[in-house]
Amino acid sequence: MKRKGNIKILLTLIAFVFYLHSAWAQEVNKQTFTYRDTLKLDFYTTVKNIDTARPLLVVVHGGGFSGGNRDSESEVKFARAMAGAGYAVASISYRLTMKGKSFGCDCPAGDKIDTFVAAAEDIADAVLYLHKRSESLRFDSNKTILSGSSAGAEGVLDAVFMRDDYRFRHIPEFPVAGVISMAGAVVNKEYITANNRVPVLFFHGAKDNTVPYGTAAHHYCKPDETGYLILDGPEAMIEKLKEFHDSYIIAFDPEGKHEWSWLAYSHVDLIKQFIEHQVLKGEFEQCVMQLKK
Repeated sequence: MKRKGNIKILLTLIAFVFYLHSAWAQEVNKQTFTYRDTLKLDFYTTVKNIDTARPLLVVVHGGGFSGGNRDSESEVKFARAMAGAGYAVASISYRLTMKGKSFGCDCPAGDKIDTFVAAAEDIADAVLYLHKRSESLRFDSNKTILSGSSAGAEGVLDAVFMRDDYRFRHIPEFPVAGVISMAGAVVNKEYITANNRVPVLFFHGAKDNTVPYGTAAHHYCKPDETGYLILDGPEAMIEKLKEFHDSYIIAFDPEGKHEWSWLAYSHVDLIKQFIEHQVLKGEFEQCVMQLKK
């Protein structure tokens, strides 16, 4: 009996040591960098067992281009979860050009475009800053995935797909392997081409009254209002991805509104599955799946 008891204690100790080792292996460290002027990014990484061929996931917060933070609770929790899963993760700040201003139907459409351009510029600058340091930060720059929420998703989609539009053409190019859009839209789906297409995972509420699920005016402004600007949501964008035979997943809530800009952060498993299979392995998938809160 004593011998069995000793064996049990030994096995318990071994299990405990293994637990501590696993916990340490998943410890996540954060470093803050200034990538341009006063704009900062937080870089999240595991402390040990780093795969230098790991992907880089760039997280762009929402907030209507007037608020939000790179280090808000939702972004931090998501960044740490993805870093703990083995990704290099950067949560970035960008210029909030509409801070203290209206971004609704009384905001001129031209000002809205300028806002989208500024966000895309900052995203590009942040990514290029990171890419220049890929060796020291230990990730593969060719495996860069952009993830954005609401305004951040619009910035990400425009940075990737609007490069041939004259208003975005000055923005430097950088390699992108995939996109995760959480309640986002693009200025014009017709700028999605065979040259810039990438796999996209969309989260969206079909009844989103801020950012359209299909094709509609930004904030659903009327044609005679100064802020009238047509945007293309995921239902419209997949028409182009189908045309170019590229992967997409639309995870949608038929009754959902704009809350999927933050609820999507909780679907870490689906996000990891998309990155692993559609982005990294290149497995072809085109599907629309229904989500529930």
